[in-house]
Order: sequence, then C-alpha cells, then structure tokens
Amino acid sequence: MATFEAVIGLEVHAELLTRSKMFCGCTTTFGAPPNSHTCPVCLGMPGVLPVINRRGVEFAVRTALALNCRLAPMSRFARKNYFYPDLPKNYQISQYELPLSEHGFIEFPLDGARRRIGIRRVHLEEDTGKLVHAGVMERAESSLVDFNRCGVPLMEIVSEPDLRTPEEAAEYLRQLRAILVYLGVCDGNMEEGSFRCDANVSIRPQGATELGTKIEVKNMNSFKNVQKALDYEIRRQVKAVTSGETLVQETRLWNADQEITLSMRTKEFAHDYRYFPEPDLVPLVLEPAWIEEIRRTLPELPGVKRQRFVAAYTIPEYDAGVLTTSPALANYYEAAVTAHRDPKVVSNWVMVELLGRLNKDGKDIIQSPISPERLAAMLDLLAKGTISGKMAKEFFDEMYATGADPAEILKKKGGQIADAGELEKIVQDILAKNAAAIAELRKGKESAFNFLVGQVMKATRGKANPQLAGELLRKLLQIG
Repeated sequence: MATFEAVIGLEVHAELLTRSKMFCGCTTTFGAPPNSHTCPVCLGMPGVLPVINRRGVEFAVRTALALNCRLAPMSRFARKNYFYPDLPKNYQISQYELPLSEHGFIEFPLDGARRRIGIRRVHLEEDTGKLVHAGVMERAESSLVDFNRCGVPLMEIVSEPDLRTPEEAAEYLRQLRAILVYLGVCDGNMEEGSFRCDANVSIRPQGATELGTKIEVKNMNSFKNVQKALDYEIRRQVKAVTSGETLVQETRLWNADQEITLSMRTKEFAHDYRYFPEPDLVPLVLEPAWIEEIRRTLPELPGVKRQRFVAAYTIPEYDAGVLTTSPALANYYEAAVTAHRDPKVVSNWVMVELLGRLNKDGKDIIQSPISPERLAAMLDLLAKGTISGKMAKEFFDEMYATGADPAEILKKKGGQIADAGELEKIVQDILAKNAAAIAELRKGKESAFNFLVGQVMKATRGKANPQLAGELLRKLLQIG
C-alpha cells in the first residue's frame, strides 16, 4: 500500500427540494404508492413536451454559487441515451457539453490541515425510476419498477480527482451534504436516496502523474459505507496490480453485507451514450440580475459559521465542526449559549449527552425533547452549585424522557446540600461511625479520605456538595 497512491473523484447526485418534477407538474413527495405520481411527460409518452422547472434551476444556481463555481451564461440540456427498465423514455434529459456551471471548489479542515477539493461541474438532470428486486419467482429473479422518482429534479456535482484517501472522501461528502442542507436545496437523506454518491477510483505508483485505470463504485448509501467501499477497492486494486493482473475499466457494486465490491458491467464511455442536444428544450440563459438576486439570499454557510463559532465562543474547531453540521443543530447551540453563557460547557452537553442520546434513538436535533432554554436552565443550576454533576445527569435523563422543566424537577427531588451547618451534622455522624478509616488516614493513607467523602455522599444520596464535604472533613479532622 505504501508504494501506491489512490486517486478518487466523486459524483454526487442530489434530489432537489422542489414541489414538482424537473420537466412536468407531478409532485415529488416521497413515499407514495408505486407509480401514483406519474404523467405522460415523465413516462415519456409520444408527443409530450418537457418544460423546465424554474425553481430547480434556482436551486442549482444557489449551489453553484456556494461552491464557488463559474456560472455559464448559457447552458444546454441534452439527451443521454441508454436502455434500462427504470428509464421509460430510453433516454435521460441531462447536461453534457454545456453544463450550468464549472470550475468551483470546496475547502474544509482535516487532520489539522485545510484541504481544497476542486468541483469540475454542477449540472441539472432528471432522476430515473427505482427498481425493486422482489426475490425469486419460479426460479427466476423478479424485479418491479416504480416510476414515481422518474423526472424528479436531480443535481449532479462532480469533483475533480483531488481526493487521496477514503477518510478524505467521506469528509468531503459530509461537508458537501452540510452545504446543500444549509442552502435548503436538498434534505441530504442518504437512506431515501435523495443524496447519493458514485466514486471513481484508481491507483498509481507514488510520485507518478499519469492516472491509472478508473473503476466506478456504486451503491454506497452512507458515509461509513463510502469509506469502507473505497478502502476495500483500493486494497483490491493494489493486490491485483502487484500480482500481475491487468485492471479493466468497469462499474462495481458495493455489497455492504459482505463488505466487498462486485463487478457489475464494463464501464461506459461518454460516446456510448450518444449525447445530442435535447430538441424540445431551448438553451437555458441566466440573467445576471437574477444570479445576483440569488447570491444575496445565500445563508451563512457551514464553513463560515464554523469559523465564527470558534472566534465568538472560543470553542475548539472540532466542536464547532460538529455543532455546525446542520442549521438546526447550530441554531440549538446558539439558543442554549444565549441562555447560559459558558459556551464550552454547553458544547460538551450538546455533543456528548444530547447528540449521543439522539443518535442512539435515531432522532434529529429538531426532535429533541429538551429545548435549548431548558438545557441552559439545568446548566445554570449546575453552575450555581444547586445540583451536583451526578444530579445534573439525573435531571438530564428525566428531562429527556419527559421534557420536564428543571425547576419542576428541583422542586420534586430537591437540590444539592450546600448548607454548611446541615452538612456538618452529617459529616460528624460519618466520622463517629468510621474510626478505622480515620486511623488509616492518620497513618498517611490518602484513599481513606476519599472513602470518607464517599460515605458522606452515600448518606446524602449524592446530594452533598463534594467540595464542601471535603472541606468539612478536613476541618473536623484538623488536617490540611
């Protein structure tokens, strides 16, 4: 592996959050009964005419601007011809020689350095239908086709072959997905297929400049699977080359169950698709004034927000990266920090406790049963010493389970014993019952002191202020 270098380029397909399809008025709502969201246009019936979805173009322009691309004043749709059961027209309306935008880039931090990955092009096309493999029927594999997805606006984002490791590729995808979600152009749902990725990967000897044989890997539906698939494929290619095998350009599928790639077909070249201009659509011309209007509506993007969080809240860049992965999470954090002015404490509780619990339950931050204001109120009680760290965890558990207000939980459970007079009586009782531990402490055994503190905490059911308990023990035992 050390003598070879991987060269990776990613092709991301993102379904756009328009209400209707790219070239007809059918709804794009996900989850409807099969073949219920179709019409003669998206089914490719003879004599129908496509009409460009303006909103889809707007979303592609927003994305191109956010990815620092150069927008073409005029682009053109083309017919990409191929025959497959999920493509009723036997061609896909896409863009080829004149795409909407080109020559952009995305930057992100990784392993202490900043990486810049080139964006070759961002263009528009229509999605295909979906094949549903129904198992075995009379000893022959059976497949069904659902055309609901056929014609949904699809944006293809093609990177330059600038990625070198599976980890880098996975992080690029995370960063790209975050940008699209911030822009409001795609929901980024990989499980539903609205954000999906194909990878082109090759290997070459370290120091070489010529590209090796490019192999496409498909069927990766999570960041983890992208990383695993690329890692496997790179190792497979290295093993093949070092054993004298000649690699062929092909398309391979990732099998997540077996964690291997399997050959699907030899890879097509551009000329195999017989591209030609779509005769039913005029060239797409973007007015400069409309582009500027769209540019003015761009939100604060995750990279900029991440840098602002580091500067404004003095939290580590790692924390800022996690907290800005989605607009909803960033908004939650800022709302909590507004109410409790200790940014790092808030960051720790949001990232470790809250996100940990939500991830375990398969929930998003917008589904959090704890509002940012109530999380901040609980952290205020902790900061004031009203509750201990252990009690804070118990408060959090109840708040997560019931959505309760921490003030109400405090009324019910009581807070930390911080009254010196009340606690001193308990400490005296503990000392009276633990002469052996006191003797051990007098002999210099420090663990005996921790034992006595533990006995105080046990007697108070964890409600004693540990620092005050320690101070009272030292006072009554007359030790420094």
